[in-house]
Amino acid sequence: MSDMRYLHRADLPTLFSAIREAGYRLIGPREETGQGGLVYREIDGVEDLPQGVRDSQAPGHYRLVKTGSARCFAWANTASAIKPYLYAPREKLWRAVRKDGRVHFEAVEREAAKTAILGVRACDLAALELQDAHFLQGAYVDPYYKARRERLLLVAVNCTHAADTCFCASTGDGPAAREGYDLLLDELEEGYLLRVGSERGAMIAADLPLQPASAAQQAEASAQSEACARQQQRALPSQQRLQQLDALLEDARWTRIAERCLSCGNCTAVCPTCFCHREFEVPALDGKSTEHWRDADSCFNEDHSYIVGEVVRHGSRERYRQWMTHKLFNWVPQYGRIGCTGCGRCTTWCPASIDFVLEANVLLGLAAAPEVELPHVDGSEAAE
Repeated sequence: MSDMRYLHRADLPTLFSAIREAGYRLIGPREETGQGGLVYREIDGVEDLPQGVRDSQAPGHYRLVKTGSARCFAWANTASAIKPYLYAPREKLWRAVRKDGRVHFEAVEREAAKTAILGVRACDLAALELQDAHFLQGAYVDPYYKARRERLLLVAVNCTHAADTCFCASTGDGPAAREGYDLLLDELEEGYLLRVGSERGAMIAADLPLQPASAAQQAEASAQSEACARQQQRALPSQQRLQQLDALLEDARWTRIAERCLSCGNCTAVCPTCFCHREFEVPALDGKSTEHWRDADSCFNEDHSYIVGEVVRHGSRERYRQWMTHKLFNWVPQYGRIGCTGCGRCTTWCPASIDFVLEANVLLGLAAAPEVELPHVDGSEAAE
């Protein structure tokens, strides 16, 4: 399934047609007015793709730049990952009805639409593998996630450019995808190299006007991925070194981070691996029924650590420490790897410009703290 084929740029619409004829709705990257960046939304055709667009990213900074290029995937990543199309931000789980003096519980049956996502990045494929481990493996399988996952077609595109906040090369998750896709594209100047990763992908590829990929085209694709990896200036320490964070829970650096952290939860909202949630009831006004809902949540919210009448993590110091240590070493015994895939979104979308990779390196003594740090802006009890 790994043989490379070539699809001319002018024939890209045939990929869209083949996906739709297979019964899938098509999600892809598009520039959405008012969102400030690229987002995954339903698209109709090639004209909806961000042609000639690059992203400029830095801590607390995301801007799109017009280049005039014919390329549609010459950007690092979108503002949000593909997670919302599998782990819904809000959904009803079940309903309870009072009838004949008894309470009856009714399951919510959902028909998952066949969904194809175009432009998936390697870091987000790695994140999806972690989501699968959480929701699909073990004693309790999430039926809502499972239904959407089984009807998902993934068309990945290898990165050709890295943002300043990218560090997937250091986590081993990019910039080139290795597995987890149905189809994989490498965008070249005149077209696309295509590889098939599944039987489902092979059925789509069979309807495309593909040609054999030349040695020069394959060399160009490899050179792009290698250049993208070299562009990355940020790097997480090794997984073994990150385990040393466990001995640094009382380090003064957590207080310095908390002086800037707003506990806004932006980092967890854009993170492709986070899966915290809360559950709540929505009772009917007549008292005869109630609905049980699930919302995406964040460990930065105060009530997230409410246990038996007490909030365990009172301020930003405890919350940021919980998030980083959970992500960088507590996931290893559970999932066999850290919970970060190097996308850099948490740093880009932090309104306080906190650099996740830099802070991990500072805590471990591998980098010096920046000379100038932004002050905390809301005066909360972050340094408790």
